[in-house]
Amino acid sequence: MGVDLGELFTKEPCRFEDFKDQVVALDGYNILHQFLSSIRQRDGTPLKDAQGRITSHLSGLLYRTANMAAARIRPVYIFDGTPHPLKARTIQQRRERKEQAEREWKEALEKGDLEKAKSKAQQTSRVTTEIIEQSKQLLQGLGIPYIQAPSEGEAQASYMVQQGDAFAVGSQDFDCLLFGAPLLIRNLTSSEKRKLPNKQAYTTVHPERICLEPGLQKLGITRQQLVDIAILIGTDFNDGLKGYGPKKSLKLLQEKGSLENALDSITETGMSLSFDEVTTVRDIFLQPTVITDYSLQWSKPDTARVIQLLCDEHQFSKDRIEPVLEQFSSLQQQTKQKNLFDF
Repeated sequence: MGVDLGELFTKEPCRFEDFKDQVVALDGYNILHQFLSSIRQRDGTPLKDAQGRITSHLSGLLYRTANMAAARIRPVYIFDGTPHPLKARTIQQRRERKEQAEREWKEALEKGDLEKAKSKAQQTSRVTTEIIEQSKQLLQGLGIPYIQAPSEGEAQASYMVQQGDAFAVGSQDFDCLLFGAPLLIRNLTSSEKRKLPNKQAYTTVHPERICLEPGLQKLGITRQQLVDIAILIGTDFNDGLKGYGPKKSLKLLQEKGSLENALDSITETGMSLSFDEVTTVRDIFLQPTVITDYSLQWSKPDTARVIQLLCDEHQFSKDRIEPVLEQFSSLQQQTKQKNLFDF
Protein backbone atom coordinates (compact mmCIF):
# COMPACT_ATOMS: atom_id res chain seq x y z
CA MET A 1 0.00 0.00 0.00
CA GLY A 2 1.25 3.46 -0.88
CA VAL A 3 4.62 4.50 -2.27
CA ASP A 4 7.77 2.71 -1.07
CA LEU A 5 10.05 5.61 -0.17
CA GLY A 6 11.92 3.63 2.45
CA GLU A 7 15.30 3.69 0.74
CA LEU A 8 15.34 7.51 0.73
CA PHE A 9 14.93 7.95 4.50
CA THR A 10 16.96 6.95 7.53
CA LYS A 11 15.09 4.58 9.84
CA GLU A 12 16.09 5.00 13.47
CA PRO A 13 15.50 2.10 15.87
CA CYS A 14 13.36 3.03 18.87
CA ARG A 15 11.57 1.47 21.83
CA PHE A 16 8.10 1.59 23.34
CA GLU A 17 9.61 3.52 26.26
CA ASP A 18 10.44 6.40 23.90
CA PHE A 19 6.73 7.18 23.51
CA LYS A 20 5.65 7.00 27.16
CA ASP A 21 2.72 9.37 27.84
CA GLN A 22 2.65 10.40 24.17
CA VAL A 23 -0.36 10.32 21.86
CA VAL A 24 0.18 8.22 18.74
CA ALA A 25 -2.28 8.52 15.85
CA LEU A 26 -2.62 5.06 14.34
CA ASP A 27 -3.55 4.43 10.71
CA GLY A 28 -6.52 2.16 11.45
CA TYR A 29 -7.03 0.60 8.01
CA ASN A 30 -3.31 -0.12 7.62
CA ILE A 31 -3.08 -1.73 11.05
CA LEU A 32 -6.25 -3.81 10.68
CA HIS A 33 -4.95 -5.08 7.35
CA GLN A 34 -1.71 -5.97 9.11
CA PHE A 35 -3.59 -7.97 11.77
CA LEU A 36 -5.72 -9.78 9.19
CA SER A 37 -2.63 -10.70 7.18
CA SER A 38 -0.35 -11.83 9.98
CA ILE A 39 -2.63 -13.40 12.61
CA ARG A 40 -3.41 -16.68 10.89
CA GLN A 41 -3.17 -20.42 11.40
CA ARG A 42 -0.46 -22.58 9.87
CA ASP A 43 -2.35 -23.17 6.64
CA GLY A 44 -3.16 -19.48 6.23
CA THR A 45 -6.72 -19.61 7.58
CA PRO A 46 -7.53 -16.51 9.67
CA LEU A 47 -8.69 -16.89 13.26
CA LYS A 48 -12.44 -17.57 13.37
CA ASP A 49 -15.14 -18.07 15.96
CA ALA A 50 -17.53 -21.05 16.18
CA GLN A 51 -19.79 -19.46 13.55
CA GLY A 52 -16.93 -19.09 11.08
CA ARG A 53 -16.61 -15.32 11.51
CA ILE A 54 -13.10 -13.86 11.25
CA THR A 55 -11.65 -12.65 14.56
CA SER A 56 -7.98 -11.98 13.69
CA HIS A 57 -8.58 -8.23 13.77
CA LEU A 58 -10.20 -8.37 17.22
CA SER A 59 -7.34 -10.42 18.63
CA GLY A 60 -4.71 -8.08 17.17
CA LEU A 61 -6.55 -4.97 18.27
CA LEU A 62 -6.92 -6.21 21.85
CA TYR A 63 -3.44 -7.57 22.49
CA ARG A 64 -1.33 -5.09 20.50
CA THR A 65 -3.25 -2.10 21.89
CA ALA A 66 -2.81 -3.57 25.38
CA ASN A 67 0.96 -3.65 24.79
CA MET A 68 0.89 0.08 24.02
CA ALA A 69 -1.32 0.83 27.01
CA ALA A 70 1.01 -1.10 29.32
CA ALA A 71 3.86 1.11 28.05
CA ARG A 72 1.65 4.19 28.74
CA ILE A 73 1.40 5.07 25.07
CA ARG A 74 -1.93 6.78 24.34
CA PRO A 75 -3.20 5.43 21.02
CA VAL A 76 -5.94 6.93 18.88
CA TYR A 77 -7.10 5.01 15.81
CA ILE A 78 -7.92 6.88 12.60
CA PHE A 79 -10.20 5.19 10.05
CA ASP A 80 -10.43 5.93 6.34
CA GLY A 81 -13.43 7.75 4.93
CA THR A 82 -14.51 8.07 1.30
CA PRO A 83 -11.61 7.39 -1.09
CA HIS A 84 -10.68 9.95 -3.72
CA PRO A 85 -12.10 9.03 -7.17
CA LEU A 86 -8.56 8.66 -8.53
CA LYS A 87 -8.03 5.75 -6.13
CA ALA A 88 -10.67 3.62 -7.87
CA ARG A 89 -8.17 1.99 -10.22
CA THR A 90 -5.85 1.08 -7.35
CA ILE A 91 -8.75 -0.40 -5.36
CA GLN A 92 -9.78 -2.51 -8.37
CA GLN A 93 -6.20 -3.71 -8.92
CA ARG A 94 -5.95 -4.72 -5.26
CA ARG A 95 -9.23 -6.62 -5.54
CA GLU A 96 -7.95 -8.53 -8.58
CA ARG A 97 -4.67 -9.38 -6.83
CA LYS A 98 -6.56 -10.71 -3.82
CA GLU A 99 -8.76 -12.88 -6.06
CA GLN A 100 -5.66 -14.30 -7.77
CA ALA A 101 -4.03 -14.95 -4.39
CA GLU A 102 -7.16 -16.80 -3.21
CA ARG A 103 -6.96 -19.13 -6.20
CA GLU A 104 -3.27 -19.79 -5.56
CA TRP A 105 -3.96 -20.34 -1.84
CA LYS A 106 -6.49 -23.07 -2.65
CA GLU A 107 -4.11 -24.69 -5.15
CA ALA A 108 -1.30 -24.73 -2.57
CA LEU A 109 -3.60 -26.32 0.01
CA GLU A 110 -4.59 -29.04 -2.43
CA LYS A 111 -0.89 -29.79 -3.00
CA GLY A 112 -0.17 -29.78 0.73
CA ASP A 113 2.28 -26.87 0.45
CA LEU A 114 1.40 -25.13 3.71
CA GLU A 115 4.22 -22.59 3.54
CA LYS A 116 3.09 -21.32 0.14
CA ALA A 117 -0.54 -21.55 1.22
CA LYS A 118 0.03 -19.25 4.20
CA SER A 119 2.05 -16.82 2.08
CA LYS A 120 -0.75 -16.57 -0.48
CA ALA A 121 -3.46 -16.43 2.19
CA GLN A 122 -1.83 -13.37 3.74
CA GLN A 123 -2.36 -11.56 0.43
CA THR A 124 -6.13 -12.15 0.51
CA SER A 125 -6.96 -10.01 3.55
CA ARG A 126 -9.92 -7.65 3.22
CA VAL A 127 -10.84 -4.91 5.67
CA THR A 128 -14.62 -4.98 5.34
CA THR A 129 -17.22 -2.57 6.70
CA GLU A 130 -18.20 -5.21 9.27
CA ILE A 131 -14.60 -5.59 10.45
CA ILE A 132 -14.24 -1.83 10.87
CA GLU A 133 -17.50 -1.57 12.83
CA GLN A 134 -16.51 -4.46 15.11
CA SER A 135 -13.14 -2.77 15.67
CA LYS A 136 -14.80 0.52 16.61
CA GLN A 137 -17.08 -1.31 19.06
CA LEU A 138 -14.08 -2.96 20.70
CA LEU A 139 -12.18 0.33 20.93
CA GLN A 140 -15.18 1.96 22.58
CA GLY A 141 -15.31 -0.88 25.11
CA LEU A 142 -11.59 -0.55 25.77
CA GLY A 143 -11.86 3.20 26.34
CA ILE A 144 -9.61 4.00 23.37
CA PRO A 145 -10.60 6.95 21.13
CA TYR A 146 -10.96 6.72 17.37
CA ILE A 147 -11.67 9.25 14.63
CA GLN A 148 -13.56 8.70 11.41
CA ALA A 149 -11.60 10.63 8.77
CA PRO A 150 -13.50 12.22 5.89
CA SER A 151 -11.08 10.70 3.37
CA GLU A 152 -7.56 9.26 3.80
CA GLY A 153 -6.77 8.10 7.34
CA GLU A 154 -3.05 8.82 6.87
CA ALA A 155 -3.89 12.43 6.02
CA GLN A 156 -5.98 12.90 9.17
CA ALA A 157 -3.35 11.27 11.37
CA SER A 158 -0.58 13.39 9.82
CA TYR A 159 -2.62 16.55 10.34
CA MET A 160 -3.07 15.74 14.04
CA VAL A 161 0.70 15.45 14.48
CA GLN A 162 1.25 18.70 12.60
CA GLN A 163 -1.18 20.41 14.99
CA GLY A 164 0.53 19.00 18.07
CA ASP A 165 -2.47 16.88 19.07
CA ALA A 166 -0.45 13.70 18.55
CA PHE A 167 3.26 13.01 18.85
CA ALA A 168 3.62 10.69 15.86
CA VAL A 169 1.76 8.65 13.25
CA GLY A 170 1.89 4.87 13.65
CA SER A 171 1.71 3.12 10.27
CA GLN A 172 3.66 0.92 7.87
CA ASP A 173 2.74 3.26 5.02
CA PHE A 174 5.29 5.80 3.78
CA ASP A 175 2.41 7.85 2.32
CA CYS A 176 2.19 9.47 5.76
CA LEU A 177 5.38 11.36 4.88
CA LEU A 178 3.73 12.66 1.71
CA PHE A 179 0.81 13.89 3.82
CA GLY A 180 3.33 15.74 5.98
CA ALA A 181 3.62 13.57 9.11
CA PRO A 182 6.58 15.09 11.00
CA LEU A 183 7.29 11.74 12.69
CA LEU A 184 6.37 8.27 11.41
CA ILE A 185 6.69 5.16 13.59
CA ARG A 186 6.71 1.80 11.84
CA ASN A 187 6.32 -1.66 13.44
CA LEU A 188 4.67 -0.23 16.55
CA THR A 189 1.83 -2.76 16.35
CA SER A 190 3.80 -5.57 14.69
CA SER A 191 4.64 -8.92 16.21
CA GLU A 192 8.19 -9.04 17.57
CA LYS A 193 9.03 -11.89 15.19
CA ARG A 194 8.53 -12.01 11.44
CA LYS A 195 9.15 -14.95 9.12
CA LEU A 196 11.71 -14.38 6.39
CA PRO A 197 10.33 -14.92 2.85
CA ASN A 198 10.86 -18.44 1.51
CA LYS A 199 12.90 -19.47 4.56
CA GLN A 200 12.26 -21.46 7.70
CA ALA A 201 13.74 -18.63 9.75
CA TYR A 202 12.53 -15.57 11.62
CA THR A 203 13.87 -12.09 12.23
CA THR A 204 13.23 -9.84 15.20
CA VAL A 205 11.12 -6.77 14.41
CA HIS A 206 11.62 -3.56 16.35
CA PRO A 207 9.83 -0.21 16.11
CA GLU A 208 11.60 2.35 13.93
CA ARG A 209 11.02 6.04 13.41
CA ILE A 210 11.43 8.30 10.42
CA CYS A 211 11.70 12.07 10.90
CA LEU A 212 10.40 13.97 7.88
CA GLU A 213 12.20 17.32 8.07
CA PRO A 214 15.73 15.98 8.77
CA GLY A 215 15.17 13.47 5.96
CA LEU A 216 14.17 16.18 3.50
CA GLN A 217 17.16 18.30 4.50
CA LYS A 218 19.51 15.37 3.95
CA LEU A 219 18.05 14.79 0.49
CA GLY A 220 18.13 18.50 -0.30
CA ILE A 221 14.46 18.64 -1.31
CA THR A 222 11.15 20.07 -0.11
CA ARG A 223 8.02 18.14 0.78
CA GLN A 224 6.44 19.18 -2.55
CA GLN A 225 9.44 17.74 -4.35
CA LEU A 226 9.02 14.54 -2.34
CA VAL A 227 5.42 14.39 -3.56
CA ASP A 228 6.68 14.94 -7.11
CA ILE A 229 9.07 12.01 -6.65
CA ALA A 230 6.13 9.86 -5.52
CA ILE A 231 4.10 10.93 -8.57
CA LEU A 232 6.93 9.78 -10.84
CA ILE A 233 7.16 6.43 -9.04
CA GLY A 234 3.38 6.00 -8.93
CA THR A 235 0.94 6.48 -6.06
CA ASP A 236 -2.49 5.16 -5.12
CA PHE A 237 -3.82 7.98 -7.28
CA ASN A 238 -1.65 7.73 -10.43
CA ASP A 239 0.31 5.06 -12.28
CA GLY A 240 3.69 6.79 -12.45
CA LEU A 241 6.24 6.25 -15.18
CA LYS A 242 7.89 2.97 -16.07
CA GLY A 243 11.51 2.79 -14.99
CA TYR A 244 11.28 5.58 -12.42
CA GLY A 245 12.12 4.33 -8.95
CA PRO A 246 12.99 6.37 -5.85
CA LYS A 247 16.64 7.06 -6.71
CA LYS A 248 16.10 7.95 -10.38
CA SER A 249 13.15 10.18 -9.47
CA LEU A 250 15.13 11.89 -6.72
CA LYS A 251 18.00 12.63 -9.10
CA LEU A 252 15.61 14.13 -11.66
CA LEU A 253 13.96 16.40 -9.08
CA GLN A 254 17.33 17.48 -7.72
CA GLU A 255 18.40 18.45 -11.26
CA LYS A 256 15.15 20.01 -12.50
CA GLY A 257 13.63 21.36 -9.29
CA SER A 258 10.05 20.39 -10.13
CA LEU A 259 8.03 18.10 -12.38
CA GLU A 260 6.95 21.08 -14.46
CA ASN A 261 10.58 21.69 -15.36
CA ALA A 262 11.11 17.98 -16.03
CA LEU A 263 8.02 17.31 -18.16
CA ASP A 264 9.73 18.16 -21.46
CA SER A 265 12.65 15.80 -20.87
CA ILE A 266 10.25 13.06 -19.76
CA THR A 267 8.09 13.50 -22.87
CA GLU A 268 11.14 13.12 -25.09
CA THR A 269 11.60 9.58 -23.76
CA GLY A 270 8.18 8.58 -25.14
CA MET A 271 6.45 8.67 -21.74
CA SER A 272 3.93 11.25 -20.64
CA LEU A 273 2.70 12.84 -17.45
CA SER A 274 0.18 15.64 -17.78
CA PHE A 275 0.32 18.91 -15.88
CA ASP A 276 -3.29 18.41 -14.73
CA GLU A 277 -2.46 14.97 -13.33
CA VAL A 278 0.53 16.35 -11.45
CA THR A 279 -1.51 19.22 -9.99
CA THR A 280 -4.41 17.00 -8.90
CA VAL A 281 -2.26 14.38 -7.17
CA ARG A 282 -0.14 17.06 -5.55
CA ASP A 283 -3.24 18.64 -4.03
CA ILE A 284 -4.37 15.30 -2.61
CA PHE A 285 -1.16 15.12 -0.56
CA LEU A 286 -0.46 18.80 0.09
CA GLN A 287 -4.04 19.97 0.72
CA PRO A 288 -5.84 16.87 2.00
CA THR A 289 -9.39 16.74 3.29
CA VAL A 290 -9.36 16.46 7.10
CA ILE A 291 -11.57 17.32 10.06
CA THR A 292 -10.38 19.91 12.58
CA ASP A 293 -13.06 19.41 15.24
CA TYR A 294 -12.34 16.34 17.36
CA SER A 295 -11.91 15.25 20.97
CA LEU A 296 -9.57 12.56 22.26
CA GLN A 297 -10.49 10.81 25.50
CA TRP A 298 -9.03 7.68 27.09
CA SER A 299 -11.23 6.13 29.75
CA LYS A 300 -11.53 3.03 31.91
CA PRO A 301 -12.48 -0.10 29.93
CA ASP A 302 -16.09 -1.21 30.08
CA THR A 303 -15.31 -4.78 31.11
CA ALA A 304 -18.86 -6.04 30.65
CA ARG A 305 -19.05 -4.61 27.14
CA VAL A 306 -15.70 -6.11 26.09
CA ILE A 307 -16.59 -9.51 27.57
CA GLN A 308 -19.95 -9.45 25.78
CA LEU A 309 -18.33 -8.64 22.41
CA LEU A 310 -15.31 -10.93 22.60
CA CYS A 311 -16.44 -13.80 24.82
CA ASP A 312 -20.22 -14.02 24.42
CA GLU A 313 -20.32 -13.21 20.70
CA HIS A 314 -16.98 -14.57 19.47
CA GLN A 315 -15.98 -17.21 22.04
CA PHE A 316 -12.75 -15.62 23.31
CA SER A 317 -11.61 -17.02 26.66
CA LYS A 318 -12.85 -14.85 29.52
CA ASP A 319 -9.97 -15.99 31.71
CA ARG A 320 -7.53 -14.60 29.15
CA ILE A 321 -9.39 -11.38 28.42
CA GLU A 322 -9.89 -10.06 31.97
CA PRO A 323 -6.14 -9.84 32.85
CA VAL A 324 -5.46 -8.02 29.56
CA LEU A 325 -8.02 -5.33 30.39
CA GLU A 326 -6.04 -4.41 33.50
CA GLN A 327 -3.24 -3.11 31.24
CA PHE A 328 -5.51 -0.26 30.11
CA SER A 329 -5.86 1.22 33.60
CA SER A 330 -2.99 3.72 33.18
CA LEU A 331 -4.83 5.48 30.30
CA GLN A 332 -8.16 6.20 31.98
CA GLN A 333 -9.52 9.73 32.36
CA GLN A 334 -7.06 11.28 29.92
CA THR A 335 -8.63 13.86 27.62
CA LYS A 336 -7.29 16.01 24.82
CA GLN A 337 -9.67 18.19 22.86
CA LYS A 338 -9.42 20.21 19.66
CA ASN A 339 -12.24 22.22 18.17
CA LEU A 340 -12.81 24.98 15.67
CA PHE A 341 -12.49 27.71 18.33
CA ASP A 342 -8.81 26.81 18.78
CA PHE A 343 -7.91 28.16 15.34
